[in-house]
Amino acid sequence: MTARSVGREELVTVIGLEVHVQLETETKIFCGCPTEPAEGPNENVCPVCLGLPGALPVLNEAAVEAAVKIGKAIDADIPEETRFHRKNYYYPDLPKNFQITQYDEPICADGELEIAVAGERRTVTIERAHLEEDPGSLQHVGGSIDTADYTLVDYNRAGTPLVEIVTAPDFRSPREVRAFLAELEEVLEYLGVFDAGRDGSLRVDANLSIVPATEADDGRIGEATLEAANRTEVKNISSHKGAEKALAYEESRQRNAIERGRAVEQETRHWDESRGITVSMRSKEAEKDYRYFPEADLPPLRVAGWKSEIEIPELPRARRERFAAEYGLSEEAASKLTSRKAVADLYEDVASEFDPGLAATWVADELLGELNYRDMSVAEIEGRLPEVKRLVELVATDEITAKNARETVLRGMLDDGDDPDAIVDREGLGKTGADEVRLAVREAIAENPEAVADYEDGEDGAINFLVGQVMGKTGGSADPGAVNELLIEELGN
Repeated sequence: MTARSVGREELVTVIGLEVHVQLETETKIFCGCPTEPAEGPNENVCPVCLGLPGALPVLNEAAVEAAVKIGKAIDADIPEETRFHRKNYYYPDLPKNFQITQYDEPICADGELEIAVAGERRTVTIERAHLEEDPGSLQHVGGSIDTADYTLVDYNRAGTPLVEIVTAPDFRSPREVRAFLAELEEVLEYLGVFDAGRDGSLRVDANLSIVPATEADDGRIGEATLEAANRTEVKNISSHKGAEKALAYEESRQRNAIERGRAVEQETRHWDESRGITVSMRSKEAEKDYRYFPEADLPPLRVAGWKSEIEIPELPRARRERFAAEYGLSEEAASKLTSRKAVADLYEDVASEFDPGLAATWVADELLGELNYRDMSVAEIEGRLPEVKRLVELVATDEITAKNARETVLRGMLDDGDDPDAIVDREGLGKTGADEVRLAVREAIAENPEAVADYEDGEDGAINFLVGQVMGKTGGSADPGAVNELLIEELGN
């Protein structure tokens, strides 16, 4: 972009993504080495993933099936034939000095994904999704990439199967990028091809440009405009929040440069999360620099027929819409309940036996709230889901109060691993009988004449005080709503 001083209102941000997704397979994409994390460096390696002379790749069928599932989920075209290429470049974590990937014949092309931003839905174009192998990993000792004392290379990741998802430059803000990554991760998790808990399972490279607003009147940006803008690639982004922060920084950096009359250089920059800045790594390579040519050791791959044979589950957006229609849930509740497949499955299981609204409260609000507070996921209590249902049943059948269920039983279940019935018995949380509650109400009235006088004078807080006194007398086992009604009844006599 020609350096010139312009106002912020004349500029628009343009962002495109390359999202690298680690596929959940037992072995690597071209060899039999396990993908499970190793105890030490360079343990899960063999001649194939180390690129030793004479070692030949053999394609992992499970990785291909996962890619087809992703293609179906994003409504992409899956061609009759696809093939692999060699992408040539030198980097310490690439043992062969080339990466086996796909070039002009990817396994998925022309897809899309709908996202919601600020209550509005829009569609992001996915230009391609292709299979490739992961390089190894670098460990910078004593600092970040530009300040480390030295760098170690671990080849355990080398050969791990990836799908790289490339979007069109459809994003106009870092916030939109974060929404897209969240939606994409939900879809991948529903498909069963991705584990968000794995370290490095989703990594993002983002291309960001600042262009004149007049070049984006129709919402689309031409390639010539992007070339003129000298887009910057930002690497080392590994989370939704990190993507938003990295791109917000880069957006501000480029705008400030343009407003000061400086040109934006076409380069690759590294997101230093610890410092919250991007740092220059190298001038950005052009496509011709990679010298792509066909991978001679792998034959063409024919997978078009797999699209009709491989089934995918109901995806998050469809499930959200069904939850709202079938269970009468709000959009917010439906979104929260479908954010993870395990949560949605649990909700449907509970809602099949109890009131859907009650089930939503206990799964979306109470359970998820307590889990989030403890930095836990539903997957960590997967074997105890019958206990969760039993807790909801105790509330639904009026055996314990909601307050005791939340503050004592649920927290005891998560903190101590106890069974809900055992906690109820141990703490004596069974609801107090009606006669005992009425007796406690009369005692509270007799023992607190000042509060009674305040109530009669119209002070709203007095009745709440008396409710608290009754709850204390009953050990919290009375229903607060019933206590409130009994107090008003007794005070009115």
